[in-house]
Amino acid sequence: MSKNYVQIDPKDNIIVAITPLEKGTVTTIQGSQVTLKEDIKQKHKFALNDFAIGDEIFMYGVLIGKALKPIQAGCAITIDNVKHASAEYNDTKEKFTWNAPDISKFEGRTFNGYHRKDGKVGTGNYWLVIPLTFCENRNVDVLEGALSEKLGYETKKDFAVDTDALIHQYKAGASNDTIFNTPIITTKEDMSKNRTFPNVDGIKFLKHDGGCGGIRQDSEVLCKLLAGYITNPNVAGATIFSLGCQNAQIEMLQSALDAIDPNLDKPVHYLEQQKSESERKLIEEAVKHTFIGLVEANKITRQPAPLSKLVLGLECGGSDGFSGISANPALGYASDLLVALGGSPVLAEFPELNGVEQDIINRCETEEDSKKFYDLMRAYSAAAVAVGSGFENNPSPGNIKDGLITDAMKSAGAAKKGGTSPVTKVLDYTEQVTKPGLNLLCTPGNDVESTTGLVGSGCNIVVFTTGLGTPTGNPVAPVLKMSSNTHLYEKMNDIIDINAGTVISGEDTISSMGEKILDHIIKVASGDIPSKAVLQGNNDFIPWKRGVSL
Repeated sequence: MSKNYVQIDPKDNIIVAITPLEKGTVTTIQGSQVTLKEDIKQKHKFALNDFAIGDEIFMYGVLIGKALKPIQAGCAITIDNVKHASAEYNDTKEKFTWNAPDISKFEGRTFNGYHRKDGKVGTGNYWLVIPLTFCENRNVDVLEGALSEKLGYETKKDFAVDTDALIHQYKAGASNDTIFNTPIITTKEDMSKNRTFPNVDGIKFLKHDGGCGGIRQDSEVLCKLLAGYITNPNVAGATIFSLGCQNAQIEMLQSALDAIDPNLDKPVHYLEQQKSESERKLIEEAVKHTFIGLVEANKITRQPAPLSKLVLGLECGGSDGFSGISANPALGYASDLLVALGGSPVLAEFPELNGVEQDIINRCETEEDSKKFYDLMRAYSAAAVAVGSGFENNPSPGNIKDGLITDAMKSAGAAKKGGTSPVTKVLDYTEQVTKPGLNLLCTPGNDVESTTGLVGSGCNIVVFTTGLGTPTGNPVAPVLKMSSNTHLYEKMNDIIDINAGTVISGEDTISSMGEKILDHIIKVASGDIPSKAVLQGNNDFIPWKRGVSL
């Protein structure tokens, strides 16, 4: 894709600028010449033909907007002259066929993972500490202070900030310029070499602001999410803090665990503060239970597992005008490869499927799932409208600045992460992935809420595409960041794992980049290389509250 502009689909009547294009540039598309009437920024679009008010605008072969005012061929497409529009859809499936990609390079390959007794395989081996209500967050902090650093699990950053140096300069009477120019960043020692339990990747502390207040449904959903984290194959066991009087009762969590796995054999230790003789006693018991749990978790080692055991979360955030033509379709190709190998990719962020609903419905293997997806999308859209918003408000200021000016345009590019394979199952939030093949999971478009939901439904690894740069991670699953452009990869290499900008420069095709992505996934899943999010200590965890607060 080394050309300086591209028409993504033959039906498209707007063209993407791969490089900045100057006014007067003559372009040739489908045998017709268009002279640019103004400068076009990189990643932005220009009109292929004249538009009258109300004319439909297509990109990726789908409706993404309508003209707000007359637009001449060769003029920029902007938020001032285009408004959001998306195609109508119904719950009736149309005929769909799929051509699976060539998987010969990956047949017979394995990854080294942690095998659980329920048949799942983890890409990591973690112990969880979970409060059932925000009232217990302080006790979680105390437990973290007592265990993490002592056991060699300090993972906040791979560098240290020497604030003492600034204090010394200040007390010595140094000027502001001297203070500002004082070096304070030092490389930290690799503490993983000194871990007490080398086969345990970490202790993760899932603090949150829920569990009480709000509506009862919020606590029920929270418990289902937490149960999903406990049963995730990357988790060996958990320590649970309960206050006692909150909405999210221990019994509610236990019921959620039983619904996922009635024969759960992972150790889960419950501590209720209002039944404890003192806070000190509560902490003492928590430390000892957790320590003994770690002793047992350390007995498991990585063993070869088929690639069909990978449950891959497909996520994007901080998208730009290249996301839908490099990173997302390349990840979609990796998703198709994994489906053909018997694995389970999971596509989420339902607001970012706006405009491609009919294609998704057609791809559903069963009428039941096509109807479920239809109902979830309609209900989600109605809920957004009921609070004075709507899917059309999804693009962020950063999205718009980098060329994604309508939600349908953003969604058509975001949906490319899901590849082209059939949809084997449609899941509502917190429902578990149990069926191989491409799954759809209803989550919000918020990056961290969506990633939190993906892992809560069973994903053991996540690939997160970004065009602007997003320092997101997860406590339980490695999150691989992939840039849509090389400039971002070079600028933020400390948080980006994979560069899909080579698709834009023409060094890679979508298929060759997709194969590179899957190869990188296998290495991270095996523990051969860490994700940048793990190295940076990004442990973002935000449950989705679907109800209003009372």
